[in-house]
Amino acid sequence: MRGCQGERIVPGQRPNDIPVTCIRGVGPRKAALLGQSGIETIADLYDFFPRRYLDRRIIKPVSGLVEGEPATVVGTVTKVYRQHARPGHSRLNVTLLDKSGELELVWFRSVSHVSAAVRQGDTLAVHGKVVFFGRQRQMQHPEYERLNPDAHGSTEDGDDVSALLYTGKIVPVYPSSEARKGAGMGPKGMRGLLEKAFTLNPPCFRENLSEKIISQYGLLPINQAYRMIHFPSSPEMLERALYRFKWTELFYAQLFFAIRRTALKEQNRAVRFERSGLFTKRLYASLPFVMTEAQKKAVREIYRDLRSGIRMNRLLQGDVGSGKTLVAMFAMALAADNGLQAAFMAPTEILAFQHYMVLKKNEGALGLRIGFLSGRQKAKERRDVLDRLEDGRLHILVGTHAVIEEGVRFKKLGLAVIDEQHRFGVLQRKALQDKAGSPHILLMTATPIPRTLAMGVYGDLDVTVIDQLPFGRKRVVTRMRSERQKNEVLAVLRQEIEKGRQAYIVYPLVEESKKIDLKAATESFLQLRDELLPGLRIGLLHGQMRSEEKESVMERFRSGTLDLLVGTTVIEVGVDVPNASVMVIEHAERFGLAQLHQLRGRVGRGAEQSYCFLLHAAVGGDARERLAAMERNHDGFRLSEIDASLRGTGNVLGKEQSGTMTGMKVADIVRDYDIMCSAREAAIETVEQDSALSDHAHDMIREQYRRLCHERFALADIG
Repeated sequence: MRGCQGERIVPGQRPNDIPVTCIRGVGPRKAALLGQSGIETIADLYDFFPRRYLDRRIIKPVSGLVEGEPATVVGTVTKVYRQHARPGHSRLNVTLLDKSGELELVWFRSVSHVSAAVRQGDTLAVHGKVVFFGRQRQMQHPEYERLNPDAHGSTEDGDDVSALLYTGKIVPVYPSSEARKGAGMGPKGMRGLLEKAFTLNPPCFRENLSEKIISQYGLLPINQAYRMIHFPSSPEMLERALYRFKWTELFYAQLFFAIRRTALKEQNRAVRFERSGLFTKRLYASLPFVMTEAQKKAVREIYRDLRSGIRMNRLLQGDVGSGKTLVAMFAMALAADNGLQAAFMAPTEILAFQHYMVLKKNEGALGLRIGFLSGRQKAKERRDVLDRLEDGRLHILVGTHAVIEEGVRFKKLGLAVIDEQHRFGVLQRKALQDKAGSPHILLMTATPIPRTLAMGVYGDLDVTVIDQLPFGRKRVVTRMRSERQKNEVLAVLRQEIEKGRQAYIVYPLVEESKKIDLKAATESFLQLRDELLPGLRIGLLHGQMRSEEKESVMERFRSGTLDLLVGTTVIEVGVDVPNASVMVIEHAERFGLAQLHQLRGRVGRGAEQSYCFLLHAAVGGDARERLAAMERNHDGFRLSEIDASLRGTGNVLGKEQSGTMTGMKVADIVRDYDIMCSAREAAIETVEQDSALSDHAHDMIREQYRRLCHERFALADIG
């Protein structure tokens, strides 16, 4: 990057090559503060977008001001006087006059600064909230601008506001920090800085979309979009500028997915599952119920992939209890019909063992041989499983991350099923994907991804949605209750247990936290057993217990020898007891919506009415909104959309897992779904015409794509 001498800029010099110190008034101290926000060049400054806008196009007469509403007024200063209330404390009063009346301006802070800047006879434009004191209209600490004393002409007072930064315009408001505010670079200072930058070096970025795309989709050229995002000439032009930047961000995300999908189809050949045979027929014949239409559709889509000869890379998503495991069983049965093995990996031993028990129950009827592998097995038992796996005597291996450890060898792995896939690290998923020559991959999640997010987050995967619950399921009655109402909740719990049902109570922590005042499951277990619910058979389950201890407690609960299971969020997945009808969640405000919905999904699995109580401390804001959403909504997809809007979408393309997607400054893949559809259409068309982006017309797209994808999408091909 070149230095700067006396603001002499070479005509046409790229903003990336011009340091911010070229702007008059930006010395080393201000440059260092800007650098803390990632602003080192003029280009960085242009990429520092406003967080909101104020509409100050309408200038009101004093007589038309409404109490409590913000307004913009232009008038002449007729009086400036300072009052001293007590030593060290003063107030500044300024009287502003227009043709309709007087407005009193008051400052209690920065009195010396304002009194030095504002003088009698000045013409000011002021912006602030109006308050009335009797018949007097007043603004306290308004923003103000002095009109250009050399200007002539356009307001009722004969003053020109066209040259002002903050009056008669749509005004950008920039993100701020205390350090930058102290250096005169708060929101107002940043507006001035941008104005100087535009005067010094108007945007001359190289276009990052092709002329065809810009014309076809009616997009603003890049440099005009930069000007309109910072200095919009109208609401319509601001909207078009925002649209351009959102569209571009979403286009490159979708371009990545489109290129990757093409590469997968061209490069990732996989074994073709030619036929359905005895195992599939036995599974279908053994079903004691009718599959939902959504389950049948899911099986058809998966079978189509498995028979294509191209490696399946499909996400199966469905709400809690929608029957995803059965769909996966059909895929694994088809693998066995074709002489291939299947791996079924789950994130916890409880969940893995639960899947194993469900499959094992059908082993005899189906004729499938199923093994279980965990990190805590005895050496002899583990060796037996590994031997049977390696010589092909096992059709299906169920396990945790132990499935991907060294020494685990399949004879012929054809299908890998990964349950609750978001709970595995990307490298763990890749290790299973790389085993035995690129097997077909079926990812499953019981945490529904919003329909609006699936395209943006998993655009390179085929997505199957099971959006029906099995017939006969009753909705779980969900209620928010304060801690003061806990005894009422426990009374309902006891009544249900006396009817022969079972219940859960879930806590967020295992032991007392010094930082957060939450009950620990271990402490509360003793209180429930000895004081609050005496006579009930209560078990404790938490993440710090040994594997065999957990399984012992779970088996007692499954068999009905425990009435109540008290635990931490280890209950969230893997616990399937149809007789359980009450879920009590302590400190529910500490959980995200996805967790709350998963916990609620542990009940309502039988024919009886079930209940979920959200016990909470005094809450407000997002926490109360989450709990209220749980009361109102039972659709996991709707809840996940609400969760995404509250918590951010996450950067599933790389290593980050919370907040907004990396690189998305203005686009939001929930709110801007329609824009994403348009960008996706363009991305797919571009790749269909030129998958290597080698055409001269795509030079700019290729250059931008390579830069973005190298930085942002390095781990996205892990599945």
